[in-house]
Amino acid sequence: MLNRQITIGIFLITLFSIFSCKNEVLPKPSSYLRLDYPEAKYANFESKCPFTFEMNSEAVIKGEKDCGFTITYPKMKATIYLTYKPVNNDINLLLKDAQKLTYEHVIKADDILEQPYLNPTQKVYGMFYQVDGNAATNSQFYVTDSIKHFVTGSVYFYAKPNFDSIMPAASYVRNDMQRLMETLKWK
Repeated sequence: MLNRQITIGIFLITLFSIFSCKNEVLPKPSSYLRLDYPEAKYANFESKCPFTFEMNSEAVIKGEKDCGFTITYPKMKATIYLTYKPVNNDINLLLKDAQKLTYEHVIKADDILEQPYLNPTQKVYGMFYQVDGNAATNSQFYVTDSIKHFVTGSVYFYAKPNFDSIMPAASYVRNDMQRLMETLKWK
């Protein structure tokens, strides 16, 4: 009789275990990734270098030697690198190097859009490159007055280049970089 009660007890425990441990499947509600970036507020940046520009007040700028700068966006893990070079009768070489740097990303890029920039009033001429795809950089530019000054800029993210994931941050920084280029003035 005791064996029968134990057997019935084991049977009931097994039966309850089977029917009580259902994995109820519940549909997940629709949601979207929310990336809120502050509205860009720009301030003029001046230094001892032969140029000025406007930059986002959320960014942090650090001076390097020879009028090169790094502009970091800590929340986005992005950095814009600015390089200054004086033109010493080698404008063709400087232009070739800047274009070569951009087109080295053609292996990973889906598309490279060139946007010429001309500001004859301020004597600032250049090119803005938008690089689409999983390239290491998604924006680059160069500006010059063709006689004395040459500035290049490129943005890099400290993350694996997955364009879909970083696209909102990349667009935000690209707009800042384009603003920087368009507000650059020679002293």
